[in-house]
Amino acid sequence: MSRPVQSDGRVHGVVVAIQRDDGRWLLIRRSAHLAIAPGKVCFPGGTVEAGEGQREALVRESREELGIDVRPGDACWRYDFADKPLTLFGWTAEMIDGQTIKPDPGEVAEVLWLSADEAVAHPDAIGTNRDFIACLEKNRKEEKIE
Repeated sequence: MSRPVQSDGRVHGVVVAIQRDDGRWLLIRRSAHLAIAPGKVCFPGGTVEAGEGQREALVRESREELGIDVRPGDACWRYDFADKPLTLFGWTAEMIDGQTIKPDPGEVAEVLWLSADEAVAHPDAIGTNRDFIACLEKNRKEEKIE
């Protein structure tokens, strides 16, 4: 399946950061069946479809990958790959209370709740975890100061 190219000539993707009360972040191990980054540990997300906004994409991807409904928070990160026409946008979101995560095995091999350090240091971590976590941690510290 081809990924839609947006008006800037790039494919846009969203990744979503959901944090538990204990400070751990929801990450996934990508299914071994996926063509891109199989078995890697990353934040859930996916491609923004044609005619779809980022908020809609993160809600849809959370349902498709994890079987959960989320309430989008803020866009807090952007990463433009230099070696391919792909831009990722990182968002925060809240998992709506009372739900059980039901991952789609075609997309998700494992659900992980990791600390920021674990998300970065995991041996199967995708490279962009470090930058996204740094942005999330910076934003969290700034919110505590205000």
